[in-house]
Amino acid sequence: MITIDKFNFAGKKVFVRVDFNVPLDANFNITDDTRIRAALPTLKKILTDGGSPIIASHLGRPKGVEDKYSLKHILAHISELLGVDVQFANDCVGEEAAVKAASLQAGEALLLENLRFYAEEEGKPRGLKEDATDDEKAAAKKAVKESQKEFTKKLASFADVYVNDAFGTAHRAHASTALIADLFDESNKLFGYLLQNEVDAVEKIMKEPARPFTAIIGGSKVSSKIDVIENLLSKVDYLIIGGGMAFTFEKAAGGKIGNSLCEDDKLDLAREIVIKAKANNVKLVLSTDAKLGDAFSNDANSKYAEANNIPDGWSGFDIGPKGEAEFSDVIQASKTILWNGPVGVFEFDNFAHGTEAIAKAIAKATEAGAFSLVGGGDSVAAVNKFNLADKVSYVSTGGGALLEFIEGKVLPGVKAIRGY
Repeated sequence: MITIDKFNFAGKKVFVRVDFNVPLDANFNITDDTRIRAALPTLKKILTDGGSPIIASHLGRPKGVEDKYSLKHILAHISELLGVDVQFANDCVGEEAAVKAASLQAGEALLLENLRFYAEEEGKPRGLKEDATDDEKAAAKKAVKESQKEFTKKLASFADVYVNDAFGTAHRAHASTALIADLFDESNKLFGYLLQNEVDAVEKIMKEPARPFTAIIGGSKVSSKIDVIENLLSKVDYLIIGGGMAFTFEKAAGGKIGNSLCEDDKLDLAREIVIKAKANNVKLVLSTDAKLGDAFSNDANSKYAEANNIPDGWSGFDIGPKGEAEFSDVIQASKTILWNGPVGVFEFDNFAHGTEAIAKAIAKATEAGAFSLVGGGDSVAAVNKFNLADKVSYVSTGGGALLEFIEGKVLPGVKAIRGY
């Protein structure tokens, strides 16, 4: 597979799938442009070579054409960051888009309207009545799949080269993320810098980690991370469990967890994970203590207790100082670190100390030579909150895509270009 560094885009029109699904406030101001900045190296490489990028993305989850999800709202900022007056097409596959794409000159760029204004992008029927029969649902699905082929052909017809730089949607077999790649030969489809870096970072930790390898998995529910945990049990040396899901493990072991979050239907699963960890010689680490609150609020009364002996009326919202020390010791002794999910309700400053301690421990280990990968919206938000994003080895832009990659699944957007 050809890499973007070795490709010369001179005189080429390039369909670039990016992930510009950025948050906007009520006045359509971008509140976090991380995803746009992440795609800049790829777009600038194309422009510098003398190519013409045709930029395509989705924004939000529109049910049709909705002005609040129009990419025109972010056009000016993209132009500012690229240093080029980016043109805009009010559609992504209509005549205007085709004409503007055809007339692009070397060093010019075009932004297409939101791909998801069309049901064909995702290949899912819209507008079905709630009481639709199975036959009606099947017919609607077949119809949108048929029209998806034409939609994909129109997108591909604009360009000579296809570049996917949208890791955040690489786990979706959508028209612009996977199907379109089949319409380009192997020498004219490639990863952008961002997607290549994401793939390299994940494969570095999953295929050839320096040891000890520690994974920190947090968040509220075991059920949302079970496939990740199952796959990691054959890869890691240490598995740190934090966040609300930890209390499912505590209760499964006979602990008293007060009003803490717990998935009672996953207690057997938690016990199975403990057994599998031992069988794989994986050290499963839970915090000895917890910081408690008497309400889900930053202003809640708080105190500390052993994580397996929490009184009624209180909930564990963070790890305690013993847990911070325990987790930090493991992290700082590690050579490879994966972090997905906070270990407390870090949105509340009153319960953010444990997550901050984890972030600082990872930064310190990285400085000492460890390779660290931080991924998942909350984990990324945490390292940004504590100004430590530049102190870890790699910060992933993927949410669901990262989780599925760690689970060991083949991502359609990756397979469409490199074949596996």
